[in-house]
Amino acid sequence: MKNIQWFPGHMTRAMRDMEEKRDLCDGIVCVLDARAPMATVNKNFKKIFGEKPVLYLLNKADLADSAKTDGFIKLFTEKGKYCVKCDCTNPSAKKIILQKLIQITDEKRARAQAKGVNRVFRFMVAGIPNTGKSTLVNLISGQKRAKTGDKAGVTRDVRWLKCGAFDLLDTPGTMPPSFENQYHARHLAYIGSINDDILDMDDIALELLGELAEKYPQSLTERYGITDFEEKLPMYETVCKRRGFILRGGEFDYERGAKALIDDFRKGRLGKITLENPKEYEDFTW
Repeated sequence: MKNIQWFPGHMTRAMRDMEEKRDLCDGIVCVLDARAPMATVNKNFKKIFGEKPVLYLLNKADLADSAKTDGFIKLFTEKGKYCVKCDCTNPSAKKIILQKLIQITDEKRARAQAKGVNRVFRFMVAGIPNTGKSTLVNLISGQKRAKTGDKAGVTRDVRWLKCGAFDLLDTPGTMPPSFENQYHARHLAYIGSINDDILDMDDIALELLGELAEKYPQSLTERYGITDFEEKLPMYETVCKRRGFILRGGEFDYERGAKALIDDFRKGRLGKITLENPKEYEDFTW
């Protein structure tokens, strides 16, 4: 398949705005997708974050392989990173996240209180598109104050939102200007972080089938009755047959098959899946 690249013009402005507002923040909340944690780490954020403390939030953990998620939590923690897993659509996640934000600001808060100052701490919320940044802001604030959606690029502006003891800066999802790692680029396509309109969904479906056949074959068997994992195209056609996507003349409706497969993955109908293995990233550097 051809290389995936996606960097809309508004992202350049968004990253510049984020860098300009960095010094107003006490820390960063970097929202990752627990199904593809390393693909959703934007290395370009290092320049923006500077030396600010960063909380890495493995969101959508309810859709991910829990053993691998715990492995990534361990990996991040061993590298000295603040990290939690959660599902930002679940109200119970609010307490977990706030506890971590309080922990990160403990020293600053103690110094401020020693001077008789009661201050509000500010965090920038950053991440790849469609990882759940605005859902997080709505969770912490207790209101639907940030616009959300299930497609990449819903948030376009940088803006402050007051969320109780914290002010959160909701920012647009931003990609690196180019994808050097096409393995990660495909993962971003699978989870919906890249605009579907610029992708060849047939190619994406075939690549996803190949990866699932290698890592979670039982999921394909249970959902579609696939038992032969040798070739991608026959698996693809089995998906079409199982879903009844047959055109006049007996041809397969690959377009509907691709959409159904990718939607099944994104909605968790294939089970709890994590595309990456923490053991492969022990030497990863931010």
